[in-house]
Amino acid sequence: MQGGEQHSPRFQEDNALSLTTSAEDAANPGAHSMNAPKTATSESLLAAVLKSLEDDKGEDIVQINLRGKSEMGDYMVIASGRSTRQVTAMAEKLTDRLKQEFGVISKVEGKDTGDWVLIDTGDIIVHIFRPEVREFYQLEKMWQAGTAAAG
Repeated sequence: MQGGEQHSPRFQEDNALSLTTSAEDAANPGAHSMNAPKTATSESLLAAVLKSLEDDKGEDIVQINLRGKSEMGDYMVIASGRSTRQVTAMAEKLTDRLKQEFGVISKVEGKDTGDWVLIDTGDIIVHIFRPEVREFYQLEKMWQAGTAAAG
């Protein structure tokens, strides 16, 4: 009987612990590091992008609302950095911050050269340019011209 008494409480304790652990893990895999994606809206991502670019001394930051104009995302953000090093650093910090704060894994193009970095978060498309490259492509003029014609 003593064996039964010892087995029963241990079984209940083990059962309770394993049920609690497995229920939490099954419901939220990776929840310990990424429980924020549920609250990541286009607007909260946009605010985080703008704050990150401002904190890193981005210049001439422009945001363009793409809703109703394009299926590629909800917003486009365009900013300049003074050098290839700054452009690259701004892009790295932005992608790291979005991953830490929202669990968002961004697609990045152009970081190796640092002239023009494209960051696709899904809802927000971010372009970070050196000023000469930005002037050459004039993306914001193209998108804002469509807005002015529609308005």
